[in-house]
Amino acid sequence: MYSFMGGGLFCAWVGTILLVVATATDHWMQYRLSGSFAHQGLWRYCLGSKCYLQTDSIGEPPGQGPGRAWGKSRADLRAQGHLYSRWRTLRLKEGKGATQAYWNATRAFMILSALCATSGIIMGIMAFTHQPTFSRISRPFSAGIMFFASTLFVLLALAIYTGVTISFLGRRFGDWRFSWSYILGWVAVLMTFFAGIFYICAYRVHECRRLSTPR
Repeated sequence: MYSFMGGGLFCAWVGTILLVVATATDHWMQYRLSGSFAHQGLWRYCLGSKCYLQTDSIGEPPGQGPGRAWGKSRADLRAQGHLYSRWRTLRLKEGKGATQAYWNATRAFMILSALCATSGIIMGIMAFTHQPTFSRISRPFSAGIMFFASTLFVLLALAIYTGVTISFLGRRFGDWRFSWSYILGWVAVLMTFFAGIFYICAYRVHECRRLSTPR
């Protein structure tokens, strides 16, 4: 039982760290825009060495929104020439409402996934103790359910991102590919799923021992 929970807790820690890193970093997608390298995440997109908030790119050129695109001046933006013009055309084609919903849904599911994984870790640690509190609730089983919920949420986030990127964003860029932040999300799927499997196995072992013990 404890070996299963130990393995599940290790997978859960790794999966949660990967979820946080994948959600926070800006390398979900890489592409070339008018010969220049660019990449984007769930919160920012980067053109060359400059990064901007995603909200600054919805329906407005960078630097003209309320955030002023991380302090970049308009003179610097004009200096980009054809790269800026090409970027603006592609961004306006995406549509404000659809793009906003797409980003919000992906972000929300990734955050929910990380929260569920964190809750599962707390329950998983509590499962090592034998306190009478919440004795009617199996803590290994509850931890396993939370890890499966985390897996479901991150799968929904990746499914939305993958579908929109391939069918919508990918058509706007000729040379693009998914990057390492996106890959970390899929690795986190495996880690949280196996964490749930380990804790459900620990629950089954505990139940078998409890039923076989004479009263």
